[in-house]
Amino acid sequence: MTAPRTRRPARGFSLIELLAAAAILGILATVAVPVIETTMRREREHQLRTALRDIREAIDAYKRAADAGKIVVKSDESGYPHSLLDLTAGVPDATASDGRRLYFLRRVPRDPFVTNLAVTAIDSWGKRSYLSPPDAPVAGDDVFDVYSTSAQKGMNGVPYREW
Repeated sequence: MTAPRTRRPARGFSLIELLAAAAILGILATVAVPVIETTMRREREHQLRTALRDIREAIDAYKRAADAGKIVVKSDESGYPHSLLDLTAGVPDATASDGRRLYFLRRVPRDPFVTNLAVTAIDSWGKRSYLSPPDAPVAGDDVFDVYSTSAQKGMNGVPYREW
């Protein structure tokens, strides 16, 4: 004699349960995407602030060293570095007789808003010469300041170029 067949309960999820779960995940994704985008933008803005501060501090340290006579400066020069490369490659220390060099940065940070990786970190920045006006920066024989070349505005409403 054969045993009577008992019906097993169905395993898995019903179509309604799967649709409800997919709808909940879709709602969560539509909320999460703007939050993630804002977080990523905030992080890039933080990187921009840090990079600008580091480069500007290095430029100021170079100028202080030039004013102190540690860097040879011609009489018609401003005392600011000729390029950002001078900050990393180093310049001869005029006060040392053993050929030591003065270094002001380990590396030039990249502008985080320049997405073209073919552009070098040094070329990713806009440069302002000592003789150029602040409202219309122009590159020249020295580097007095740097700025972002991005045309975007920050979350505070100020264009990155003016930071």
